[in-house]
Amino acid sequence: MIVTQPRPGSPPPTRYNGETVSLTCYLDAFSGISGDMLVGALADAGADPAAISEAVHSLHCDATVSFEKVVRGGVTATQYKVATTETATHRHLSHIVKMIETARLSDRAKRDSVAVFRRLGEAEAHVHGVPIEKVHFHEVGAADSIADIVGACVAIDSLDVNAIVCSPLNVGSGTVETAHGVLPVPAPATARLLQGAPVYVQGPAAELTTPTGAALAVTLAHRFGVLPALKVESIGYGAGGRDFPRHANVLRVFLGVSLSVSESLIVSVLEANIDDLTPQVLAYATERLMECGALDVTVQPLTMKKGRPGHLLRVIARPEHQEALAQIVFAETSSLGVRIHTAERRVLPRTMTEVETPHGKVRMKVSPGGFYAPEYEDCRRLARASGVALKHIIAEANYAYLSKRK
Repeated sequence: MIVTQPRPGSPPPTRYNGETVSLTCYLDAFSGISGDMLVGALADAGADPAAISEAVHSLHCDATVSFEKVVRGGVTATQYKVATTETATHRHLSHIVKMIETARLSDRAKRDSVAVFRRLGEAEAHVHGVPIEKVHFHEVGAADSIADIVGACVAIDSLDVNAIVCSPLNVGSGTVETAHGVLPVPAPATARLLQGAPVYVQGPAAELTTPTGAALAVTLAHRFGVLPALKVESIGYGAGGRDFPRHANVLRVFLGVSLSVSESLIVSVLEANIDDLTPQVLAYATERLMECGALDVTVQPLTMKKGRPGHLLRVIARPEHQEALAQIVFAETSSLGVRIHTAERRVLPRTMTEVETPHGKVRMKVSPGGFYAPEYEDCRRLARASGVALKHIIAEANYAYLSKRK
């Protein structure tokens, strides 16, 4: 067995453009995610295998770890392996927390590890209908699963990762053998953990996202979406335990310095052509869609078949909201069909500052590159209260902001 070292030149820098920086980590879970895949990918991207090994050893759970180069679907990856002679695998949450708190780990690694296990405990408690204190951890209470979770948290901490973004998760399909018998994929605890996260099924009929992997993703990821704007410094591949034909069973991670775009995510775009609805009802439908979570709603005039004038209703939504918003389109409009497709959304970071005008305070939205704009609702409120034309209030707010910058 070969203990791997980081790829040449792969450890990410701690300085960028002369400044100390923290890294963003993107988890590309096109073949799902498990604890060992995540540790292997982070080690492949530059995390110190010796530090991970020492941290696991300090848990005193009869586990030793190693890192081996393997090939999965033609892709060279690092496989993280845990060896143990342990036979008792049932532990309560309190036992695991005590092991973590007494181990030689950083405060952050301890905090993250405990948070992941608590998330697991909450899912198991919900599935089995018992208090979290009564949950018996079976597979995830074994030494190898503890080593997976702690190893991942130590690797993330050692790389000085500031933010984690995760792709939609490929959960797999079929069935899986568990301590409770044969269960469908995703297993009940995994499904509970992934509630609210974007998931899909593709590839071999196997469990691709494990409970441990799901818990790590939903606990540690700041958000789910597409690869954010990064200056990529390192890429790592973590190997899954099985090698599937025509499917690279690896988890890919990108480590990089975040660029100016603050939001990057997959969105659902819902569209409907409408030619038999009154303007009042259409305006009400747009209000309802915004109130129920739409990111944006637009109405565009168009010419439909037979020369009839109509409107294109377009709704931008987070994928987890698309079904609820589609039902609102059906309920509040005359449309009998909605088209749904996937797009990517980029949003620049913005801050809010307040300026004083002759008629009151107005909040200003400010983003990089010098763009600024007064908050419409503030200007509208002052215009109605003062009787001054809205365009003059907006001009006063812009002048106040520019004067404040000087």
